[in-house]
Amino acid sequence: MKSSNTGRTRGRAAIVVAAAASVAAGAALLPIGSASAATARPAAPVVDQQTRATFQRLADAVLTDRTDALVDSAPGHRKKPLTDGFSGDVRLSAALARSEKAALTSLDRRKDRLAALGEKYSSANTAVTLNSTRVQGARAEVAVTETTTLTYRKVRGDEPGTTGFQAHHALTFTADARGHWQLTGIRNTDAAADVAVNQPAEPSATATVRTAKAGATPNAPRAATTRTAPAKAKNLTTGAFNYKAMATYAEKYWSTYNKAYPNFNGHGAGGDCTNFVSQSLKAGGWKHAPGYVYDYTKWFGTADIQSDSFVGVNEWSWFAQNSKRTTSLAYVYQLDVGDVLQMDFNKDGSKDHTMIVTYRSAQGVPYLTYHSANTYRRSVASIIASEPNAYYYAYRT
Repeated sequence: MKSSNTGRTRGRAAIVVAAAASVAAGAALLPIGSASAATARPAAPVVDQQTRATFQRLADAVLTDRTDALVDSAPGHRKKPLTDGFSGDVRLSAALARSEKAALTSLDRRKDRLAALGEKYSSANTAVTLNSTRVQGARAEVAVTETTTLTYRKVRGDEPGTTGFQAHHALTFTADARGHWQLTGIRNTDAAADVAVNQPAEPSATATVRTAKAGATPNAPRAATTRTAPAKAKNLTTGAFNYKAMATYAEKYWSTYNKAYPNFNGHGAGGDCTNFVSQSLKAGGWKHAPGYVYDYTKWFGTADIQSDSFVGVNEWSWFAQNSKRTTSLAYVYQLDVGDVLQMDFNKDGSKDHTMIVTYRSAQGVPYLTYHSANTYRRSVASIIASEPNAYYYAYRT
Protein backbone atom coordinates (compact mmCIF):
# COMPACT_ATOMS: atom_id res chain seq x y z
CA MET A 1 0.00 0.00 0.00
CA LYS A 2 2.93 2.34 -0.32
CA SER A 3 2.46 3.41 -3.93
CA SER A 4 1.04 6.82 -4.52
CA ASN A 5 -2.06 5.49 -6.29
CA THR A 6 -3.09 3.26 -3.40
CA GLY A 7 -4.97 3.41 -0.20
CA ARG A 8 -3.46 1.32 1.08
CA THR A 9 -5.42 -25.53 11.38
CA ARG A 10 -4.72 -26.78 13.50
CA GLY A 11 -3.04 -28.98 10.82
CA ARG A 12 -1.92 -32.56 11.10
CA ALA A 13 -0.56 -35.00 8.55
CA ALA A 14 -3.74 -37.05 8.79
CA ILE A 15 -6.08 -34.09 8.16
CA VAL A 16 -8.38 -34.87 5.26
CA VAL A 17 -11.59 -33.67 3.70
CA ALA A 18 -14.59 -35.61 2.46
CA ALA A 19 -15.42 -36.13 -1.23
CA ALA A 20 -13.16 -37.64 -3.86
CA ALA A 21 -12.29 -35.92 -7.10
CA SER A 22 -14.41 -37.33 -9.89
CA VAL A 23 -12.99 -38.77 -13.12
CA ALA A 24 -14.34 -38.30 -16.59
CA ALA A 25 -17.62 -39.99 -17.37
CA GLY A 26 -17.08 -43.65 -18.16
CA ALA A 27 -13.36 -43.55 -17.38
CA ALA A 28 -11.99 -45.55 -14.44
CA LEU A 29 -8.59 -45.31 -12.82
CA LEU A 30 -6.60 -48.45 -13.65
CA PRO A 31 -5.07 -50.37 -10.77
CA ILE A 32 -1.42 -49.62 -10.20
CA GLY A 33 0.76 -52.46 -11.43
CA SER A 34 -1.53 -53.69 -14.23
CA ALA A 35 -0.09 -54.11 -17.69
CA SER A 36 -2.28 -51.35 -19.08
CA ALA A 37 -1.37 -49.03 -16.24
CA ALA A 38 2.28 -49.50 -16.96
CA THR A 39 1.91 -48.11 -20.47
CA ALA A 40 -1.09 -45.77 -20.20
CA ARG A 41 -0.56 -42.08 -19.45
CA PRO A 42 -2.58 -41.00 -16.41
CA ALA A 43 -5.64 -38.98 -17.34
CA ALA A 44 -5.70 -35.40 -16.20
CA PRO A 45 -7.76 -35.09 -13.02
CA VAL A 46 -11.24 -33.74 -13.45
CA VAL A 47 -12.51 -30.91 -11.27
CA ASP A 48 -16.27 -31.25 -11.25
CA GLN A 49 -18.91 -29.57 -9.10
CA GLN A 50 -18.44 -32.05 -6.26
CA THR A 51 -14.69 -31.48 -6.18
CA ARG A 52 -15.08 -27.69 -6.24
CA ALA A 53 -17.49 -27.97 -3.31
CA THR A 54 -14.87 -29.99 -1.46
CA PHE A 55 -12.19 -27.39 -2.18
CA GLN A 56 -14.52 -24.78 -0.69
CA ARG A 57 -15.23 -26.91 2.39
CA LEU A 58 -11.54 -27.43 3.09
CA ALA A 59 -10.83 -23.70 2.74
CA ASP A 60 -13.73 -23.01 5.10
CA ALA A 61 -12.39 -25.52 7.63
CA VAL A 62 -8.84 -24.15 7.60
CA LEU A 63 -9.93 -20.52 7.98
CA THR A 64 -12.55 -21.39 10.60
CA ASP A 65 -9.90 -23.16 12.65
CA ARG A 66 -7.74 -20.04 12.51
CA THR A 67 -10.62 -17.88 13.72
CA ASP A 68 -11.63 -20.31 16.47
CA ALA A 69 -8.08 -20.17 17.85
CA LEU A 70 -8.84 -16.59 18.92
CA VAL A 71 -12.09 -17.37 20.74
CA ASP A 72 -11.98 -17.36 24.52
CA SER A 73 -12.95 -20.85 25.72
CA ALA A 74 -13.22 -22.28 29.20
CA PRO A 75 -10.22 -24.42 30.21
CA GLY A 76 -10.68 -27.97 28.96
CA HIS A 77 -13.43 -26.94 26.54
CA ARG A 78 -11.44 -25.97 23.48
CA LYS A 79 -12.99 -26.89 20.18
CA LYS A 80 -11.53 -29.73 18.20
CA PRO A 81 -10.36 -28.30 14.85
CA LEU A 82 -12.93 -28.83 12.11
CA THR A 83 -10.28 -30.19 9.80
CA ASP A 84 -9.71 -33.10 12.17
CA GLY A 85 -13.18 -34.39 11.38
CA PHE A 86 -12.80 -34.87 7.64
CA SER A 87 -11.76 -37.95 5.67
CA GLY A 88 -11.57 -38.68 1.99
CA ASP A 89 -9.43 -37.93 -1.04
CA VAL A 90 -8.91 -34.16 -0.72
CA ARG A 91 -6.64 -33.29 2.14
CA LEU A 92 -3.96 -30.98 3.47
CA SER A 93 -0.47 -31.94 2.48
CA ALA A 94 1.79 -32.95 5.34
CA ALA A 95 3.86 -29.77 4.94
CA LEU A 96 0.82 -27.49 5.00
CA ALA A 97 -0.62 -29.40 7.94
CA ARG A 98 2.54 -28.62 9.92
CA SER A 99 2.38 -25.00 8.79
CA GLU A 100 -1.23 -24.64 9.93
CA LYS A 101 -0.41 -26.22 13.27
CA ALA A 102 2.28 -23.56 13.74
CA ALA A 103 -0.21 -20.90 12.60
CA LEU A 104 -2.66 -21.90 15.31
CA THR A 105 0.07 -21.80 17.90
CA SER A 106 0.89 -18.22 16.89
CA LEU A 107 -2.80 -17.29 17.03
CA ASP A 108 -3.01 -18.78 20.53
CA ARG A 109 -0.22 -16.40 21.54
CA ARG A 110 -2.07 -13.52 19.89
CA LYS A 111 -5.17 -14.39 21.89
CA ASP A 112 -3.07 -14.16 25.06
CA ARG A 113 -1.73 -10.75 24.01
CA LEU A 114 -5.27 -9.59 23.36
CA ALA A 115 -6.43 -10.79 26.76
CA ALA A 116 -3.57 -8.87 28.39
CA LEU A 117 -4.81 -5.76 26.55
CA GLY A 118 -8.34 -6.31 27.85
CA GLU A 119 -9.97 -7.87 24.80
CA LYS A 120 -11.58 -11.29 24.29
CA TYR A 121 -13.99 -12.84 21.82
CA SER A 122 -16.91 -14.98 22.96
CA SER A 123 -17.80 -16.51 19.59
CA ALA A 124 -16.96 -16.36 15.91
CA ASN A 125 -18.35 -17.23 12.53
CA THR A 126 -16.36 -17.73 9.33
CA ALA A 127 -17.90 -18.34 5.92
CA VAL A 128 -15.99 -18.96 2.68
CA THR A 129 -17.30 -18.32 -0.82
CA LEU A 130 -15.59 -19.95 -3.79
CA ASN A 131 -15.02 -17.35 -6.50
CA SER A 132 -13.18 -19.25 -9.20
CA THR A 133 -11.24 -22.43 -9.95
CA ARG A 134 -8.45 -22.53 -12.50
CA VAL A 135 -6.99 -25.91 -13.46
CA GLN A 136 -3.79 -26.56 -15.37
CA GLY A 137 -2.82 -30.20 -15.53
CA ALA A 138 -2.53 -31.62 -12.03
CA ARG A 139 -2.61 -28.20 -10.38
CA ALA A 140 -5.67 -26.17 -9.39
CA GLU A 141 -5.75 -22.64 -8.02
CA VAL A 142 -8.91 -21.73 -6.16
CA ALA A 143 -9.86 -18.14 -5.32
CA VAL A 144 -12.08 -17.66 -2.27
CA THR A 145 -13.53 -14.82 -0.19
CA GLU A 146 -13.50 -15.21 3.58
CA THR A 147 -16.09 -13.34 5.64
CA THR A 148 -15.52 -13.52 9.39
CA THR A 149 -17.42 -12.01 12.32
CA LEU A 150 -16.15 -12.10 15.91
CA THR A 151 -18.37 -11.24 18.87
CA TYR A 152 -16.69 -9.21 21.60
CA ARG A 153 -16.84 -10.67 25.09
CA LYS A 154 -17.92 -7.95 27.51
CA VAL A 155 -14.68 -7.65 29.46
CA ARG A 156 -15.01 -3.93 30.22
CA GLY A 157 -18.69 -3.80 29.35
CA ASP A 158 -18.48 -1.00 26.79
CA GLU A 159 -17.24 -2.96 23.77
CA PRO A 160 -19.27 -2.82 20.54
CA GLY A 161 -21.18 -5.94 19.57
CA THR A 162 -18.94 -7.36 16.87
CA THR A 163 -15.96 -6.87 14.64
CA GLY A 164 -15.72 -8.30 11.15
CA PHE A 165 -13.62 -8.45 8.02
CA GLN A 166 -13.45 -9.78 4.49
CA ALA A 167 -10.28 -11.28 3.09
CA HIS A 168 -9.37 -12.93 -0.19
CA HIS A 169 -7.21 -16.01 -0.55
CA ALA A 170 -5.73 -18.20 -3.27
CA LEU A 171 -5.47 -21.90 -2.47
CA THR A 172 -3.25 -24.25 -4.44
CA PHE A 173 -4.27 -27.89 -4.84
CA THR A 174 -2.08 -30.56 -6.43
CA ALA A 175 -3.33 -33.94 -7.69
CA ASP A 176 -1.36 -37.18 -7.62
CA ALA A 177 -1.40 -39.83 -10.37
CA ARG A 178 -4.59 -41.32 -8.93
CA GLY A 179 -6.44 -38.00 -9.15
CA HIS A 180 -6.39 -37.37 -5.40
CA TRP A 181 -6.03 -33.71 -4.47
CA GLN A 182 -3.95 -32.16 -1.70
CA LEU A 183 -4.07 -28.57 -0.48
CA THR A 184 -0.45 -27.49 -0.73
CA GLY A 185 -0.60 -23.71 -0.29
CA ILE A 186 -2.77 -20.82 0.87
CA ARG A 187 -1.96 -17.14 0.58
CA ASN A 188 -3.73 -13.84 1.09
CA THR A 189 -4.32 -11.98 -2.17
CA ASP A 190 -5.58 -8.63 -0.92
CA ALA A 191 -3.64 -5.74 -2.40
CA ALA A 192 -2.91 -4.23 0.98
CA ALA A 193 -0.12 -5.08 3.36
CA ASP A 194 -2.47 -5.00 6.35
CA VAL A 195 -3.33 -8.24 8.10
CA ALA A 196 -6.69 -9.68 9.13
CA VAL A 197 -7.20 -10.51 12.80
CA ASN A 198 -6.91 -14.27 12.14
CA GLN A 199 -3.99 -14.02 9.71
CA PRO A 200 -1.11 -15.67 11.56
CA ALA A 201 1.89 -14.38 9.62
CA GLU A 202 3.06 -10.82 9.92
CA PRO A 203 2.86 -9.14 6.50
CA SER A 204 5.76 -7.91 4.48
CA ALA A 205 5.25 -4.69 2.60
CA THR A 206 5.81 -5.39 -1.08
CA ALA A 207 4.15 -2.44 -2.76
CA THR A 208 6.21 0.05 -4.72
CA VAL A 209 7.32 3.14 -2.86
CA ARG A 210 7.20 6.54 -4.55
CA THR A 211 10.26 8.42 -3.42
CA ALA A 212 9.72 11.96 -2.27
CA LYS A 213 10.75 14.74 -4.58
CA ALA A 214 13.53 17.07 -3.64
CA GLY A 215 12.59 19.26 -0.75
CA ALA A 216 11.37 18.48 2.71
CA THR A 217 7.99 16.85 3.28
CA PRO A 218 6.17 16.94 6.62
CA ASN A 219 7.34 14.18 8.93
CA ALA A 220 4.64 12.97 11.33
CA PRO A 221 5.82 11.99 14.83
CA ARG A 222 5.18 8.41 15.90
CA ALA A 223 2.46 7.63 18.42
CA ALA A 224 3.05 5.39 21.43
CA THR A 225 0.91 2.27 21.87
CA THR A 226 0.80 2.37 25.67
CA ARG A 227 -2.46 3.16 27.44
CA THR A 228 -2.77 6.70 28.67
CA ALA A 229 -5.45 9.07 29.80
CA PRO A 230 -7.74 9.62 26.81
CA ALA A 231 -7.62 12.92 25.00
CA LYS A 232 -10.54 15.27 25.39
CA ALA A 233 -13.53 13.79 23.57
CA LYS A 234 -14.52 15.48 20.32
CA ASN A 235 -17.88 17.03 19.61
CA LEU A 236 -18.94 14.69 16.83
CA THR A 237 -21.61 16.68 15.02
CA THR A 238 -20.99 20.39 15.48
CA GLY A 239 -18.17 22.60 14.35
CA ALA A 240 -16.22 22.57 11.11
CA PHE A 241 -16.52 18.80 10.54
CA ASN A 242 -19.17 16.17 11.18
CA TYR A 243 -17.21 13.25 12.64
CA LYS A 244 -20.29 11.12 13.10
CA ALA A 245 -20.94 11.44 9.35
CA MET A 246 -17.39 10.24 8.67
CA ALA A 247 -17.99 7.14 10.78
CA THR A 248 -21.41 6.54 9.28
CA TYR A 249 -19.96 6.63 5.77
CA ALA A 250 -17.10 4.28 6.63
CA GLU A 251 -19.39 1.77 8.32
CA LYS A 252 -21.79 1.88 5.37
CA TYR A 253 -19.09 1.13 2.79
CA TRP A 254 -16.61 -1.00 4.72
CA SER A 255 -17.49 -4.10 2.65
CA THR A 256 -19.60 -2.72 -0.23
CA TYR A 257 -17.58 -0.14 -2.13
CA ASN A 258 -19.13 3.15 -3.21
CA LYS A 259 -19.35 3.03 -7.01
CA ALA A 260 -18.99 6.80 -7.17
CA TYR A 261 -15.25 6.27 -6.61
CA PRO A 262 -12.69 3.90 -8.15
CA ASN A 263 -11.75 0.74 -6.27
CA PHE A 264 -7.99 0.32 -5.88
CA ASN A 265 -8.21 -3.11 -4.27
CA GLY A 266 -7.67 -5.08 -7.47
CA HIS A 267 -4.53 -6.86 -8.56
CA GLY A 268 -1.74 -4.37 -9.11
CA ALA A 269 -3.82 -1.45 -7.87
CA GLY A 270 -1.98 -1.22 -4.58
CA GLY A 271 -4.85 -1.11 -2.09
CA ASP A 272 -7.88 1.03 -1.33
CA CYS A 273 -7.29 2.02 2.30
CA THR A 274 -6.38 5.71 1.90
CA ASN A 275 -8.91 6.23 -0.89
CA PHE A 276 -11.57 4.90 1.50
CA VAL A 277 -10.47 7.08 4.41
CA SER A 278 -10.40 10.15 2.15
CA GLN A 279 -13.96 9.42 1.05
CA SER A 280 -15.02 9.20 4.71
CA LEU A 281 -13.33 12.50 5.56
CA LYS A 282 -15.00 14.12 2.55
CA ALA A 283 -18.39 12.81 3.76
CA GLY A 284 -17.74 14.60 7.04
CA GLY A 285 -16.87 17.98 5.56
CA TRP A 286 -13.31 17.93 4.18
CA LYS A 287 -13.31 20.13 1.09
CA HIS A 288 -11.37 19.60 -2.12
CA ALA A 289 -8.13 21.50 -2.58
CA PRO A 290 -7.88 21.28 -6.40
CA GLY A 291 -4.69 21.37 -8.37
CA TYR A 292 -2.02 19.15 -9.87
CA VAL A 293 -2.51 15.45 -9.04
CA TYR A 294 1.13 14.95 -7.99
CA ASP A 295 1.22 17.99 -5.73
CA TYR A 296 0.83 16.73 -2.16
CA THR A 297 -0.41 20.15 -1.06
CA LYS A 298 -3.58 19.49 -3.09
CA TRP A 299 -6.35 17.02 -2.20
CA PHE A 300 -9.32 15.94 -4.33
CA GLY A 301 -11.08 12.81 -5.46
CA THR A 302 -13.93 12.01 -7.84
CA ALA A 303 -14.94 9.07 -10.01
CA ASP A 304 -12.63 10.30 -12.78
CA ILE A 305 -9.56 11.74 -11.08
CA GLN A 306 -7.87 11.62 -7.70
CA SER A 307 -4.86 13.43 -6.31
CA ASP A 308 -2.01 11.33 -4.94
CA SER A 309 -2.85 12.76 -1.52
CA PHE A 310 -6.39 11.37 -1.80
CA VAL A 311 -5.29 7.80 -2.47
CA GLY A 312 -1.66 7.51 -1.33
CA VAL A 313 -0.67 6.68 2.25
CA ASN A 314 2.38 8.93 2.55
CA GLU A 315 0.97 11.68 0.35
CA TRP A 316 -2.16 11.84 2.50
CA SER A 317 0.02 12.27 5.59
CA TRP A 318 1.98 15.06 3.92
CA PHE A 319 -1.18 16.88 2.85
CA ALA A 320 -2.90 16.44 6.23
CA GLN A 321 0.02 17.99 8.08
CA ASN A 322 0.86 20.71 5.54
CA SER A 323 -2.78 21.86 5.32
CA LYS A 324 -3.13 21.92 9.12
CA ARG A 325 -6.27 19.80 8.80
CA THR A 326 -4.81 17.41 11.36
CA THR A 327 -2.63 17.50 14.44
CA SER A 328 -0.56 14.60 15.69
CA LEU A 329 -1.49 12.62 18.80
CA ALA A 330 1.14 11.25 21.15
CA TYR A 331 -0.74 8.00 21.88
CA VAL A 332 -2.91 5.76 19.72
CA TYR A 333 -5.40 5.44 22.57
CA GLN A 334 -6.13 9.18 22.28
CA LEU A 335 -7.84 8.62 18.93
CA ASP A 336 -11.52 9.51 18.69
CA VAL A 337 -14.25 9.07 16.07
CA GLY A 338 -13.16 10.50 12.72
CA ASP A 339 -9.47 10.43 13.61
CA VAL A 340 -6.98 8.57 11.42
CA LEU A 341 -4.36 5.94 12.27
CA GLN A 342 -1.52 5.01 9.93
CA MET A 343 1.01 2.18 10.20
CA ASP A 344 4.51 1.49 8.96
CA PHE A 345 4.70 -2.30 9.12
CA ASN A 346 8.42 -2.77 8.48
CA LYS A 347 9.61 0.48 10.10
CA ASP A 348 11.38 1.71 6.97
CA GLY A 349 10.06 5.26 7.26
CA SER A 350 7.40 4.85 4.57
CA LYS A 351 3.86 4.38 5.81
CA ASP A 352 1.87 1.38 4.56
CA HIS A 353 -1.72 1.57 5.78
CA THR A 354 -4.48 4.07 6.66
CA MET A 355 -7.54 3.50 8.90
CA ILE A 356 -10.30 5.64 10.41
CA VAL A 357 -11.86 5.47 13.87
CA THR A 358 -15.62 4.80 13.70
CA TYR A 359 -16.32 3.90 17.34
CA ARG A 360 -14.82 4.78 20.69
CA SER A 361 -15.82 2.96 23.84
CA ALA A 362 -16.76 4.76 27.04
CA GLN A 363 -13.42 3.74 28.55
CA GLY A 364 -11.45 5.19 25.66
CA VAL A 365 -10.67 2.30 23.32
CA PRO A 366 -10.76 3.35 19.63
CA TYR A 367 -12.12 0.94 17.02
CA LEU A 368 -10.92 1.21 13.42
CA THR A 369 -12.72 0.56 10.13
CA TYR A 370 -10.75 0.24 6.90
CA HIS A 371 -10.43 -1.14 3.39
CA SER A 372 -8.28 -3.58 1.49
CA ALA A 373 -8.63 -6.29 4.10
CA ASN A 374 -12.13 -4.87 4.53
CA THR A 375 -12.59 -4.54 8.29
CA TYR A 376 -15.31 -3.23 10.61
CA ARG A 377 -14.69 -1.92 14.14
CA ARG A 378 -11.40 -3.60 14.93
CA SER A 379 -9.97 -2.37 18.22
CA VAL A 380 -6.62 -0.67 18.37
CA ALA A 381 -5.70 -3.35 20.94
CA SER A 382 -6.28 -6.07 18.34
CA ILE A 383 -4.18 -4.22 15.77
CA ILE A 384 -1.32 -3.79 18.24
CA ALA A 385 -1.54 -7.48 19.21
CA SER A 386 -1.16 -8.44 15.55
CA GLU A 387 1.54 -5.87 14.78
CA PRO A 388 3.41 -5.17 18.02
CA ASN A 389 6.57 -4.07 16.20
CA ALA A 390 5.05 -1.66 13.68
CA TYR A 391 5.32 2.11 13.85
CA TYR A 392 2.05 3.96 14.45
CA TYR A 393 0.99 7.51 13.51
CA ALA A 394 -2.16 9.02 15.03
CA TYR A 395 -3.89 12.08 13.56
CA ARG A 396 -6.57 14.23 15.19
CA THR A 397 -8.82 15.47 12.35
